[in-house]
Amino acid sequence: MTNAELEKLDDAGMTAWDSHDVDGFVALFADEFVWLDDTVATPMRSAEEIRQYMAAWYTAFPDLRTHTTNRVIGEDSVAAELVFTGTNTGPMAMGGQEIPATGKAVTGRGCYFARARNGKIVEFHSHPDVAGLMMQLGLLPS
Repeated sequence: MTNAELEKLDDAGMTAWDSHDVDGFVALFADEFVWLDDTVATPMRSAEEIRQYMAAWYTAFPDLRTHTTNRVIGEDSVAAELVFTGTNTGPMAMGGQEIPATGKAVTGRGCYFARARNGKIVEFHSHPDVAGLMMQLGLLPS
């Protein structure tokens, strides 16, 4: 893929994520992919797992919004840092547990790495700053 194609794919992913367009985000993945995330015990490999993951974030933070702060595009991959904001007004499912809503607003950080082939994501790694998020929610000492 060209850098322009990777940039377009990444922009489409961020637009879908930010607008809570689950189907649009799922459509960016190849039929066979692997997604590793720090908050999920096992790799995700199905569209249904992506839907559940996204639903968990949007349930916990219905007003979730993201902003890319840095992005690097390589031969077949893209990596980015981002900032996300939201208010925890719903229960949060993370690490196999459900945490009641705190009502607190957060500004979180994260990064991701995506590898693409033939216009689709085949490998995705996401690293939300869970410790920072938990401190802001009052669930860990700051």
